[in-house]
Amino acid sequence: MITYILRRLLLIIPTFLGITIMVFVITRFVPGGPIERMIAQAQQMQGMEGKSGARLASAKEQNQPLSEEQIEELKKYYGFDKPVLTSYFLWMGKVLQGDLGVSTRYYDPVWNMIKERIPISLYFGIITMLLVYGICIPLGISKAVRHKSSFDNATSVAVFAGYAIPGWVIGVLLLILFSSHWDLFPLGGFMSENFEDFNLFQKMTDILWHTVLPLAAYLVGSFTVMTFLMKNTLLDNLSADYIRTAIAKGIPFKKAVFRHALRNSLIPIATNFGNNISIILTGSFLIEKVFNINGMGLLGYEAIIERDYPVVLGILVISSLLLLAGNILSDICVAIVDPRVKFE
Repeated sequence: MITYILRRLLLIIPTFLGITIMVFVITRFVPGGPIERMIAQAQQMQGMEGKSGARLASAKEQNQPLSEEQIEELKKYYGFDKPVLTSYFLWMGKVLQGDLGVSTRYYDPVWNMIKERIPISLYFGIITMLLVYGICIPLGISKAVRHKSSFDNATSVAVFAGYAIPGWVIGVLLLILFSSHWDLFPLGGFMSENFEDFNLFQKMTDILWHTVLPLAAYLVGSFTVMTFLMKNTLLDNLSADYIRTAIAKGIPFKKAVFRHALRNSLIPIATNFGNNISIILTGSFLIEKVFNINGMGLLGYEAIIERDYPVVLGILVISSLLLLAGNILSDICVAIVDPRVKFE
């Protein structure tokens, strides 16, 4: 098993390089980068000066307010003056030294920006994951045992309805009902403005108060896949010959379910466990945008909109490494659940 894990760890290197090269090249050719944004800002400033009574520039100058020398300086500053692969390896060299670059929008170190938002995303991600696994596994077992009953049909309708509506849409509806109409929960954010003046109990209460609605939006669409994966896998095992033989020998149905069928049914759940690690940290772009939660999701959303490529690439580095490590963790979880798996 150790040899297998070492091989998988070595396989992370070419996979990581392939992911980062692809995204890095895309950022170099997608229009609307930091240089285009600087030109647009200069055009806006020039237009405001013209409206205030200053001498208007010529039409040519208004279309291109920056000189060629200034544009070349900007390209050199942002690293766009070199070939793509050269720029990539220079950037990767800094990444290997722990330097993710500087934001082209806020001019702050990217790692410091990410580090400030990691605790918030971890908070929502870990709670969401615990609740999803804590609810979906028992719910899937109950649905499999009571297959085609009124309980099974009612929960299927509820779960599919939640899956059909995107989480951010649920978030908007929750804000309209519980924050705007009934004023039961805050309109957004992670804490109140006077949070620092609270005592410990008030701070905990305030965070929980701000957690309810975004957590509901996270959870609504997360139940379906896990619940039906658990149910369908358990149904397949309950109809297998070894379960029928166990029941025929006199083993109670409940014991056959929890001692024999359940462990085999957890194998697909264990397979998906490691893949959720990156989701825990990166969060949801749109849900964090709706609730104005200053986590990794909102940071990534704003970085994409503003073409803040160092931040986009910094988040990509962290999320891709977590996803690749999560794949190895999934294999380990499968080996723990299924003793038949041998890593050779």
